[in-house]
Amino acid sequence: MKRPVLTAQKMFRSLRLTLVLSIVVPLMVISGLAIYVGLGAVEENLNDRLREDLELVARAVSGPLSQAMSDGDEIVMGESLKSIFRIGRVFGASVFDEDGQQVASLGVADTDVTRSDSAEQVIASGKVGGAFRQVDGVSVFSQFTPLIAADGRIQGLLQVTRKRSDFHELVASSRIWAVTLWSMVSLMVILVVVLGHYGVVGRHVSRLLEIMEGMAPGRWRVSETPAGPRELRQIHEGLHDMGERMMRAETEIKESVERERELAEQLEYQEKVAMIGRVAGGVAHELGAPLSVIQGRANILGRRDLADGDRRHLKDIEHQVERMTLIIQQLLDCFRHVPDSRRETDLVTTAKEVMARISEEPRCQGVELYSQLPDCRAEILAEPTRLEMACVNIIRNACQAARSKVTVNLAEHDGLWELRVDDDGPGIEQDLRERIFEPFFSTRAAGEGTGLGLAVVSSVLKEHGGRIEVGVNSEGGCRMSTFWPAYKPDDTQGGTNHGE
Repeated sequence: MKRPVLTAQKMFRSLRLTLVLSIVVPLMVISGLAIYVGLGAVEENLNDRLREDLELVARAVSGPLSQAMSDGDEIVMGESLKSIFRIGRVFGASVFDEDGQQVASLGVADTDVTRSDSAEQVIASGKVGGAFRQVDGVSVFSQFTPLIAADGRIQGLLQVTRKRSDFHELVASSRIWAVTLWSMVSLMVILVVVLGHYGVVGRHVSRLLEIMEGMAPGRWRVSETPAGPRELRQIHEGLHDMGERMMRAETEIKESVERERELAEQLEYQEKVAMIGRVAGGVAHELGAPLSVIQGRANILGRRDLADGDRRHLKDIEHQVERMTLIIQQLLDCFRHVPDSRRETDLVTTAKEVMARISEEPRCQGVELYSQLPDCRAEILAEPTRLEMACVNIIRNACQAARSKVTVNLAEHDGLWELRVDDDGPGIEQDLRERIFEPFFSTRAAGEGTGLGLAVVSSVLKEHGGRIEVGVNSEGGCRMSTFWPAYKPDDTQGGTNHGE
């Protein structure tokens, strides 16, 4: 049972991993791309803002610088450059004349811009311009602003520089915050998905897997109550229905196997009975003639005057011949094939006639027969001769085993007439109750029974679809109950021949 559990756990992990890979990971990738694109836009916006800041600073001092440059006032020019550092965060500031030569400088700036494309464009266009470049080995953003004289001509340039790292530090800080936020959101999403999956889906799926693992022959029924989302409840109900169908199918298979076994046993029994019947018929045919001759000769000798000893021997011969004839007759009765000559028969009448006949037999003298038969008719579909033979054998057997009395009772139970015969004899031991119906098996001493009487009863009951049960009555004696299917006018079951 450990291996399926591991399989179930792998299936659960696979479902959870699939959920993470198919939903969470794509969601995080998309959000990461969105953040990357957003950071690019933010970076561009920050660069624009930083350039605008430098442009505003440059424009704020370009007027005083232009006037100071026209007046040649180096003091005002120096103070204006210092004010740039007080107004904004700059790296350097320089003032150049119209020829590109440096007039004043503060901080880190170019000393010569005659070869600067940005400076040439500003002088040519008269508009503010700038670009990223290297100044004294430092990457800076250089902003050029034209200094316009009172007559409108460009008399010089103002260069304001700011470190490139100032731009990058702000963007890098934004990126760090964005990555941190993205990581936290991703972790929270994964936790929510994993925990939510377990709470809403995972535990119910795991329970369904446990139910599936527990379903086995004899344990198909699903008794748990459906839980979880609608789809999982539908799967649970499907498992329940499948289990019910499997239980019904398993029951039908067992019943079919049992029916096949019973049919096989009946076929085997019929084959044995047919074989024994053929043997018994041959034996009866071969022994019948010699026994008739012996019986005839004994009768002839019996008519003569014989001494008492000889007559006693002759009586013994006649008794043994009669006993052998009875054995052959019972053997034929036990294994004889009876054609389907059944008809409606009253079991009460048959039982009364049998009791009247047996009460006159010498072997039943000294035993009281008590009848508890109903006044109504007990209709069964039976072959009268075989029915009478079964009743004779079971009541005679009880008389021979009884000490003083035999009680015959008849009652109907669940569509069966029960002919119950009780005696006050010693009873039959539990381990012998199955063997007493075997041919030639007897609990009496040798020579007192043929061992065929109860075998005849069992054979007749099988022919008529009945059964026989052996038990103990309230007095400790033997109770034999034979059950005969009751017959109704519209009964078709009784018409089936169960004989050999």
